[in-house]
Amino acid sequence: LCPPPGASKWDVREKVWDHLEASGLAEFPRPVHRRIPNFKGSYQACCSIKELDVFNKAREIKVDPDKPLEGVRLAALQARKTLLVPTPRLRTGLFNKIVPPSGATKEILRVCATSQGIKEYSVPVGLDGKARVDLVVVGSVAVSEKGWRIGKGEGYADMEYAMMVSMGAVQEDTPVITIVHDCQVVDIAEELLDDHDLTVDYILTPTRTIKTNCKRPKPQGIIWHKVSYEMLGKIPILKSLRYREKQAGKDVTLQDEHSDLANANTPAALNEEVVAENTQPQAATGSAQIGQHCAESDSLSHRLEGSGMIATVYVGNIPPSLRVSELKCALREFHATPLRLNWQAAQHRAFLDYKDKATAESAVSSLKGLSLGGNTLRVELAKNQRNKGQVEINSQK
Repeated sequence: LCPPPGASKWDVREKVWDHLEASGLAEFPRPVHRRIPNFKGSYQACCSIKELDVFNKAREIKVDPDKPLEGVRLAALQARKTLLVPTPRLRTGLFNKIVPPSGATKEILRVCATSQGIKEYSVPVGLDGKARVDLVVVGSVAVSEKGWRIGKGEGYADMEYAMMVSMGAVQEDTPVITIVHDCQVVDIAEELLDDHDLTVDYILTPTRTIKTNCKRPKPQGIIWHKVSYEMLGKIPILKSLRYREKQAGKDVTLQDEHSDLANANTPAALNEEVVAENTQPQAATGSAQIGQHCAESDSLSHRLEGSGMIATVYVGNIPPSLRVSELKCALREFHATPLRLNWQAAQHRAFLDYKDKATAESAVSSLKGLSLGGNTLRVELAKNQRNKGQVEINSQK
């Protein structure tokens, strides 16, 4: 496969996808278009990772959830390494850690490596989970022998890596491996690469192992001026990382923020400073001051008026170290301030009352995936709704 001169990234993707389908190399899930494609021989390519020093020395490995990487996930589990898998589209955090049951058989480990196993045998790792990733394995649509990579076009692998840099989970010399069919190794013009694109150090195919010796630097962190409000909404953990970096004095201006600032009718959503998780029960002074400020200026004591149904949102998995002022602050920052907050610290939960179901659902959407104090909060509509004026809140089963 040789993309023509002047081919765009999308041209290269289409050429690879079309070839895999037309040549009979494509494997389930089909069609491979718009995916990290699975291919005949993917398991064989994955198994060759066991011959690499960087795999054998690694203790903690991050592997993408794509089907063609299943063999790498299995190899990591069989070697008793810590296996981290990014959550689908980063909706509920960054990683899940796969935890096989004790005494797991080969068959159970095989299940743990599948997409179903990732759902059944995983626990979320919060921002403060102190992940230290020794090896990163990503899928690709196309890759060059120089280590230049093209993904499926949604930018999640690049963003995952940038977020790991921001968290301190990877270092500059953390190796990156990709698994592809031989036909996916193509020439890629350097001008197609952007500064946020992730490069790879090793390429494993069914027939060979390529060490790229890539000199192009990997992303140094999240490039905030390329992040849109829409992306911030889709990837909740980005909000927490952005707040952290803002506290550290970094420029976290978003892609569409410049034009918003020029607009007199800037939406309140612009004030996107989010409560960061505390790494310790005693928050850093800056964070504590912000929590205090938000608590003082918070107006949660609205009266419930009128008749009919109010809508209640359940917030669970609240860490013991979290103060109510910090939760209130987060609610304000995510534009989810309720009419009333019922704080039940002993049960690690809270209930939030909103004026109607639509407002409550909007709050659930805004707060989904939010991490505070190292825990990803569980946020959903309360199972038992009640009439306005009713004081008792039924517990969430």
